[in-house]
Amino acid sequence: MAQLHVEAEATTKASPETVWALVSDATRYPSWGPWSSGHYKKAGEESPRGVGAIQTLRSAQRYLGRYTTSVERILEVEEGRRLAYMVIRGVPVRNYRGEVTLTPAGDGTHIRWTADWDDTTLGRVAWRGLRTFFPEMMTGLVAAAERDDAQSP
Repeated sequence: MAQLHVEAEATTKASPETVWALVSDATRYPSWGPWSSGHYKKAGEESPRGVGAIQTLRSAQRYLGRYTTSVERILEVEEGRRLAYMVIRGVPVRNYRGEVTLTPAGDGTHIRWTADWDDTTLGRVAWRGLRTFFPEMMTGLVAAAERDDAQSP
């Protein structure tokens, strides 16, 4: 089946460690993105936020007239570098796989966040919202990473 795709990229002055601390912990998502809450329903196989963990993120904004809670399973973790996840409930898409990749860039970090899912009618509706959401999310992540990095000793 054909796939739909969204992505956002940015380079921040913040260190990879600072960015990783924000993207690898669902409980910190509300501090930088459009979520009102983030928590874990289940710990990962080898660490609380590792492979197999189930995280939930509740939107702070209405989507299609209601607040959305996305339930995601962590699929792969390369500590400090890459996080892959799949949406298992809450967003009207099939076979959604997202990935965040961090690459050192000079004194900062290049961030690339991508997602792919099946091209269905509801998937196309989600795509219209997510193609705007991803750049906005990235802007918030970069701002929070730079703020946190500046506050580190």
